[in-house]
Amino acid sequence: MRVVLFGILLFALGAFAACKGGPSSSAAPAPSATDSPAKPVKSVAKIVAFGDSLTAGYGLSTEQSYPSLLQKRLAADGFDYEVVNAGISGDTSAGGVRRIDWSLEGGNVKIVILELAANDILRGQPISEMKKNLSTIIDRAKARGAQVLLAGMEAPTNSGIDYRRWTHGAFSELAKEQSVPLIPFLLDRVGGIQSLNQPDGIHPNAEGARIVADTVYQYLKPMLKKADSAATH
Repeated sequence: MRVVLFGILLFALGAFAACKGGPSSSAAPAPSATDSPAKPVKSVAKIVAFGDSLTAGYGLSTEQSYPSLLQKRLAADGFDYEVVNAGISGDTSAGGVRRIDWSLEGGNVKIVILELAANDILRGQPISEMKKNLSTIIDRAKARGAQVLLAGMEAPTNSGIDYRRWTHGAFSELAKEQSVPLIPFLLDRVGGIQSLNQPDGIHPNAEGARIVADTVYQYLKPMLKKADSAATH
């Protein structure tokens, strides 16, 4: 039932992303120059949250987005990192390949949280191409000395049994191939739950974003310990 709910959520997101016009409760903004994420500029160790509208925090204030909430969790637990929100609404894995190097400029990026490909899946793009793009992004992040935390997604229920199975397996396969940790599903405990989403039924509301931040932090925290340990040697 959970997969079905996630599938319905992602199918709705496909229709949502295809809409044109200005931002509203039922239409996502198309990527534009004004959507460009901030570059990391400080000397403190950085965590770059690299993704689409789910990372950008569509429909929320900056402070309510999951990367901002993650920043507060890190500070509360005594971790000295700057979380950079590099999310752009409507982005795809191919778009991520084009901008990953720019997004990591500024140096001292220790971890990249990679949340992309939902739009690839919703458009029915070949899973092999999606995996190739995500793998390229991971390679480039690693080349800069950063660890990668991969966030998984699911395919819509109307995309066919095979496509759904390939999609479901793609993220775990990629995580194993690249030896990176995996968040099985970014919207776990949020997707398909009306009270945790905005009126569009797609994007998490403030409470839903808090749960997303908790989910990400669960998988991120062990990486922080490794990063801190490595820094002392």
